[in-house]
This record gives sequence, structure tokens and C-alpha cells, in this order.
Amino acid sequence: MNQTEKEIDFTLRDISDLPGSLASRVYESIKEAILKFDLPPGAVLRKAMICEQLGVSRSPASEALARLASEGLVDIVPQSGTRVSRFSMEEIEEGAFLREALELAAVAKVAHDCTEQQLSQLTRNLRLQKMLLEDKDYTGFYQEDDEMHRLIMSFTGYSRVVSVASVAWLQVDRARQLLLPTPGNVRRSYEEHATIVDAIRNHDPEAARTAMKKHLSQLVERLKPLEAERPDYFKQ
Repeated sequence: MNQTEKEIDFTLRDISDLPGSLASRVYESIKEAILKFDLPPGAVLRKAMICEQLGVSRSPASEALARLASEGLVDIVPQSGTRVSRFSMEEIEEGAFLREALELAAVAKVAHDCTEQQLSQLTRNLRLQKMLLEDKDYTGFYQEDDEMHRLIMSFTGYSRVVSVASVAWLQVDRARQLLLPTPGNVRRSYEEHATIVDAIRNHDPEAARTAMKKHLSQLVERLKPLEAERPDYFKQ
């Protein structure tokens, strides 16, 4: 049986203050709504409504939707319409596999090569995570969590690593929004981050790889029950 498409009311973020080309700004606005679940899996996307809300023509809207489709965030069906993609556990596991391969290589290289300035940035980030954890600001914590991983990959010196890893991680990151943050899980993440940074500080690539592998695998295990808990969000 085909899953029912969902017509929902949604409000996209204003794009006037966003950088980049018009199509890029439309893309960022729709992507943000998808990742925040303002546009949940299965939601119908009407191009006319996007154009009306953002004050753009059909061309940048079409370009933005094509880019989102290439990243697996929307499905464009000719003569049928466009909707937010539903999850596939296989795609989530594939994204996690690709991200892990990149990030294990990255953290080992950074542990071997990191400079004092880079270590200072990671240490400041870790201190901020601790403060946000103590304040129970879990949204802020996860933003700094993402920033720590971005820093590590950027410290490799390879310009494409961050963007490739971000695309690979998209489905995992989107599914992660369904997990309610708990003090125990957030503290565990912080402690795993601290272990990773310690290994980098000690210039120990193998310890850094081991700590990162443990950290990434925990998230995927927590995501697996979602398919049974939210079947409406997953492909059948």
C-alpha cells in the first residue's frame, strides 16, 4: 500500500538575510525546515507555495528542489509532485558508514598533525559544551557537537572533506532530531568528546580512531528502534 502524502501548512525562513545565490538561499530555507521537521517526512512540497512564501520565481525554486533531491532530502516524481523523502534505515546506515570512514581517517590525521592553535580551538569548544550541558541547553550542546566534528575535519587541510561528510551524514542528522535528548545521553556524548580531544592532545592517532569509532557507533544503535516507533516516517 502506498503511504499517504501529507498536505501541511508550513512557513519557510525568510531568505533576505542569507548569503549566496537566490537558488542557494531557497535551498537553505527549505533544507532548514526539513531538518527541523517543520516539513516532516512525506510532506508535500508545492512549488507555487514556495515561490509565494519566499517571493521568488519558479526557476530558483526548481534549482533548489533539484539540489535537495540529489542529497536525498526530497523525492521529485514526474507528473506527480514533490514530497519530503521518508527515511530508510539502509540509507541511514550507509550514511553513517561513509561518515565513519571519513571521520576516522580525519581524526587520526589531526591527532598526528594538530597544531597548538587547533588544539586550543577544540579545547574551547569542549569547555563550551560542558557549560551548555550544565545549563541543560541541549540545542546549544548539539550545535557545538556538530562544530567539534566540523573542526576536526577542517583541520585535515582537505577542502572537500567537510562538505562530503556533511552530505553523507544528512539522513543520520535528520533522524537524530527524533531522539529526545536526555541528560544521560548528552553527558555520555560530552565524555566521548573529551576522550577524543584527549587523544588528539596526546598526539595518539590510534586512540583517537578508537574513541571516535565508539562515539559514532552509539548514535546509530540509538536510531535503529525509530523504524518501529515511527513507521509513518519510514519507507515501507
